Amino acid sequence: MIQGIHHVALIASDIEVSKRFYRDILGFKIIAEHYREERDSWKVDVLLPDGRQLEMFSFPGSPTRPSFPEAQGLRHLAFQTLDIDFVIAHLQKHGVDCEAVRTDPYTQSRFTFFQDPDGLPLELYEMTQ
Repeated sequence: MIQGIHHVALIASDIEVSKRFYRDILGFKIIAEHYREERDSWKVDVLLPDGRQLEMFSFPGSPTRPSFPEAQGLRHLAFQTLDIDFVIAHLQKHGVDCEAVRTDPYTQSRFTFFQDPDGLPLELYEMTQ
C-alpha cells in the first residue's frame, strides 16, 4: 500500500541558485549531490524537516514553465509552518516577495504564495494544531 509522498522533483534553470534558495533561505539540508556526466545534469537531494525530500535536477536547455500560475501539472508545492508571519518576515529579509496572506475558507488556516528562483509557485500553509 502507498504510505505517503517520498519526494517531489523540480528542474532548476541554475542548480547553484536553487541550492542556495532551498538551503540558505528555506533552511533545508542538502543530503546528496550527483553529477550525471552522460546527461550533463545534476541531481541534488534535499531533506525537508519532516523527512520527505525534494529532488532538484538541472537539464541543459529545459523549457521554462509554459504559463503562470495555472499550467497543467504541478500547481504549487506547499510547505507547512506553525508561524506564517515569522517565515514571511524571514523570506522578505532575503528579498523573497510573498503575496498577501489569505485565509482558507474551509479550514480557517492562513496561507500565502511565493516563488522559487525559477518561478515555481510555493505556498506557506499555517497549521493551527
